[in-house]
Amino acid sequence: MTTATARKSRVYTISLPPELAQKAEALAQRDSRTMSELFREAFRTYSAQQARRTLDELGEYAEGRNPKDYTEADVPRLIRQVRAEKPRRRKVRSNG
Repeated sequence: MTTATARKSRVYTISLPPELAQKAEALAQRDSRTMSELFREAFRTYSAQQARRTLDELGEYAEGRNPKDYTEADVPRLIRQVRAEKPRRRKVRSNG
């Protein structure tokens, strides 16, 4: 009796132009890899590049948000300055 085991990976069918297919097959053969291994590595590389691009974009955005180059060490001083400029509210006590 044969029992079916659940597949732990998903199968995709892709199509490549002949020239790209030849290059992919040659790379896989050269590196003694299967086509699946080659495409998994290609996806990991692509995914890492996209993550790096996102981090770079966030870094550029953050640089624009801190034009005076404040550092974490500046935060307590800046808080004191803002609080000193702000008029203080009187606390209202309720007689209950």
